[in-house]
Amino acid sequence: MALTNEQLLKIFESTGGVLKGHFLLTSGRHSDTYMQCAKLFVDPAVSEKLCAELAVGLKEFNANVVVSPAVGGIIMGYEVARALGVKNFFAERVDGKMTLRRGFGLNPGDRVVVVEDVVTTGGSVKEVIALCKDAGCNVVAAASIVDRSAGKVDFGVPYKALLSVEVLSYGADECPVCKTGAPLIKPGSRNLK
Repeated sequence: MALTNEQLLKIFESTGGVLKGHFLLTSGRHSDTYMQCAKLFVDPAVSEKLCAELAVGLKEFNANVVVSPAVGGIIMGYEVARALGVKNFFAERVDGKMTLRRGFGLNPGDRVVVVEDVVTTGGSVKEVIALCKDAGCNVVAAASIVDRSAGKVDFGVPYKALLSVEVLSYGADECPVCKTGAPLIKPGSRNLK
């Protein structure tokens, strides 16, 4: 039985995965709400359940590889790949560009699903899709646990998300939370060294 948005939100809330404050998103936008999937992945049973459910919707694409952007997508990519019974790679930023390292190698013709924990603008997913296409792969789908765009993001391939919500985000010059003087927190992993 598929989980409803309401059930998924309850799981997020029960794990402490819905944060309130003043956040700088990976996209560069600001928000008063942050969906922290890392909190979901603290419990392996929750990780397995959510990723297995997402994998059910991805089976139709007959992928043979799952690729995710590091860091947020690593655990999720592993669990989705495990549920699909396929290989799992993750891409890392090297000098600002998504790259496969650690001996990971895609083959021309691989059927790839690109997965990420949370999507707002989809920038990281788009970079990984481009990386895979440059390697001669057929990117057959993209997926995430949370779609913060409420269906507005377009990857040029079918996209599946377990939870679709519209969490408001703002450019820095129009952010109402900035006007309150609240400190800006960068919880994401884009600029990890």
